[in-house]
Amino acid sequence: MGKEMESPKEQSSYTVEQLVAVNPFNPEILPDLENYVNEQVTSQTYSLDANLCLLRLYQFEPERMNTHIVARILVKALMAMPAPDFSLCLFLIPERVQMEEQFKSLIVLSHFLETGRFGQFWDEAAKNRHILETVPGFEQAIQAYASHLLSLSYQKVPRSVLAEAVNMDGASLDKFIEHQVANSGWIVEKEEGSIVLPQNEFNHPELKKNNTDGNVPLEHIARIFPILG
Repeated sequence: MGKEMESPKEQSSYTVEQLVAVNPFNPEILPDLENYVNEQVTSQTYSLDANLCLLRLYQFEPERMNTHIVARILVKALMAMPAPDFSLCLFLIPERVQMEEQFKSLIVLSHFLETGRFGQFWDEAAKNRHILETVPGFEQAIQAYASHLLSLSYQKVPRSVLAEAVNMDGASLDKFIEHQVANSGWIVEKEEGSIVLPQNEFNHPELKKNNTDGNVPLEHIARIFPILG
């Protein structure tokens, strides 16, 4: 005989992560997973597995889909860049839902991030504050991703390029740079004000060992989005 389904009372003794691990296809845990998304937002935590589980349950019970929750899941997935979480989540969302304006906007934002078009990203983000500002830490997470991507692309980055990438200027940019100098090994050139970034195998290819073909993987760039094009 198969494993019996736990009663709601028994389920209440489990954490959400345990519910996902024990019985991920049980529709009765759907409200718990929705509440957990909101908890991730307020506590600034993240669980991709739980969010994917919820999206899969929505596939089986589309009439119960809460698009507000789905939008929050996608915003949290954007914050996890450069991990491919956004694409993993998007794959589980029906195309008819993706065609809604808020989701089309989030897909465009992900495209700008993956292709390093930060100026366009911040312009588009400004038009969608009503979606993004409901998730604390979004701006900081994207600024961290932008810094990461710059560190893979540049040995030395002009201040103007950094300013556009992190959407900062003036005193706030100075404070951001000071933090990176103290914690990430950035060096500010006194004369030009450019930032020298720490060496790694991407901005200094000679450091990469056993690279026989000289190619750099671009798995986070070549993605297909159903809305674009």
